[in-house]
Amino acid sequence: MQIVTLSDGQKLPFWRRPVTLLFLMAAAMPIAFATWSALLNNFVIDAAGFDGSDIGWLHTVREIPGFFAIGVIVLLMFMREQVLGLVSLVLLGVATALTAQFPSMGGILTLTMLSSIGYHYYETVNQSLTLQWIPKDRAPQVLGLLIAAGSGATFVAYVLIVLTWEALGLSYSIVYWISGGITALVGIFAMITYPQFESPTPQRTQFVLRKRYWLYYAMQFMSGARRQIFLVFAGFMMVEKFGFAVNEVTALFLITLVANMVTAPLVGKAVARFGERNALVFEYAGLALIFFLYGGLYYFGWGVVLAATLYVCNNIFFSLALAIKTYFQKIADPADIAPTAAVAFTINHIAAVFLPAGLGYLWLVSPAAVFMAATGMALVSLGLSLLIPRNPVPGRETIFARAAAAPAE
Repeated sequence: MQIVTLSDGQKLPFWRRPVTLLFLMAAAMPIAFATWSALLNNFVIDAAGFDGSDIGWLHTVREIPGFFAIGVIVLLMFMREQVLGLVSLVLLGVATALTAQFPSMGGILTLTMLSSIGYHYYETVNQSLTLQWIPKDRAPQVLGLLIAAGSGATFVAYVLIVLTWEALGLSYSIVYWISGGITALVGIFAMITYPQFESPTPQRTQFVLRKRYWLYYAMQFMSGARRQIFLVFAGFMMVEKFGFAVNEVTALFLITLVANMVTAPLVGKAVARFGERNALVFEYAGLALIFFLYGGLYYFGWGVVLAATLYVCNNIFFSLALAIKTYFQKIADPADIAPTAAVAFTINHIAAVFLPAGLGYLWLVSPAAVFMAATGMALVSLGLSLLIPRNPVPGRETIFARAAAAPAE
């Protein structure tokens, strides 16, 4: 195993540099995960006859590994972050490839659990490595480009599904095998060809929970709760209420990806220019309006065009969440990044463990009420974002800390 410092890594050929590895992983992960998501609602309805309650339980199971992302801290005692991230990427790919081989409630939940372990542990480590490897002054722009890279890779996958699903008579099994296999192979390739990059600041390998990070924790909690409603029920609504077929769902995802590819780099630049506070205020105000209109789809019987438009807009607003990451990067002790990423992922998934199942039952009674709950959560997040100082730094994590540190301002 070759260990290279970050500074020496910049001298390697471009394709072997740290930032290139980040882009490679950013492109590989959604090939499996996004394809799994695109086919999921149709697959579980066709293969196992899922209803709103069943899909809620599936997503509850899917989020359990996210709740236990804090286990990353233990694993980092025995392996390097980069190794753990790539092993998790391979697990995600393999589990996705096997998904359609077990078309029953038990089989789907088991493979969902395995793929979720890979996904959540990969995301935890990837977030940590990104904040360690990218300078603070470039972080918003690079994070925006990483989002665009992931959207671009998913775009290719979705185009192929839309063009070939009916034309070639593809099955769920074939698509899952191909997408999961590609992700697993990319992970193995990265293990073999890239050196281990050494960050300048050694990361703590113990549990870290600091009082001065409280606002970051609160925003992570609300982000996880609100996002679950969209991930679980927005796509499910398009199939259950509007009868979208696989190629139609994928076409909607495709439009969303194109929008993200165009807007994500602009979002990164906007966060760098206007700051995390303004970016998040704008995001949460927009999401509150979108979720309110989602509820109106059921109260007032608005049509499929509005539903599809809201779906695309929702994803664009979600990309502004990169501001939470750059906010933490600005206030954090550099040695806290890895353990805090694990703690934050666990906090992000506290609500995710019970919300999908609980709201699945509410969905059976009133789908509109589910989206009204998301509206309330967006408004709470809006209130939290107003507590971010305009220039957050260690010691000025919130507007209250800023006032205490610099009363003359």
